[in-house]
Amino acid sequence: MKNILFASLLLLSFQPVFGQIEDFRLGVQVTPTFSWIRTNNNLINSNGTNLGIHLGLLGDIVLSETFSVDIGLGLSFNKGGTLRHDIGGNLLPKSELSDHLFNSGTKPLPDDVDIKYSLQYLEIPISLRMRTKEFGYIKYYIEAPILTWGLRTQARGDIDGIGISKLERENISGDVTIYHLSWGFGAGVEYSISMNNSLIFGIYYNSTLTDITKNAGITEKTINDSGTPNDFTDDLVQTSKEDSKASISGLSLRLGILF
Repeated sequence: MKNILFASLLLLSFQPVFGQIEDFRLGVQVTPTFSWIRTNNNLINSNGTNLGIHLGLLGDIVLSETFSVDIGLGLSFNKGGTLRHDIGGNLLPKSELSDHLFNSGTKPLPDDVDIKYSLQYLEIPISLRMRTKEFGYIKYYIEAPILTWGLRTQARGDIDGIGISKLERENISGDVTIYHLSWGFGAGVEYSISMNNSLIFGIYYNSTLTDITKNAGITEKTINDSGTPNDFTDDLVQTSKEDSKASISGLSLRLGILF
């Protein structure tokens, strides 16, 4: 809630400049993206990246020769990454898995299990763009800050671990939050192909500010093994709530055109 309030106040701070609009341009963009997930728990680590793509519309509100406000609307596909859990447990209790044995009980998933998140979001970014003057046909720009609100439309997961069959494209929506708020920045060039049309090439970084997981799971750690093979009934175990914060970061290459 605090993040949403902060974003709302920041967007409202742009209102005074809207009265100075000199021009408005509409564009489209295609943005290949490499993304990964990291957490604040050193027992849950990033173990792979996703190659995804963002498709969207871009509105460029020109305030002056050097400043504009950009507002977008688009879909991001296959956003996420892979997390390796050193300690297993019931890590996806609210997901609709094809085999319920993998989210039943206290430890259906073993230690060192990999969970790959493949997420789809409807995203609305807003940003401030600062341009140089034109050199020939080229303008250089920096875009910062970029604030993006995302609504999850799909969440799929692959599960891979010792002693279990690999599960692919499982519905894990129940364990992924419905929205995210992210920040980012980027830089690039605009190449004029006519008086009103420009091509855009840029490199961007972004990271979510909000936790993308619901933290409904539990972990189970053996702290005293009885030593009897295949007999876990008299082992001493410690069960804990899984409450780490997971965030998505990404590097992307923006290719677009403004009309």
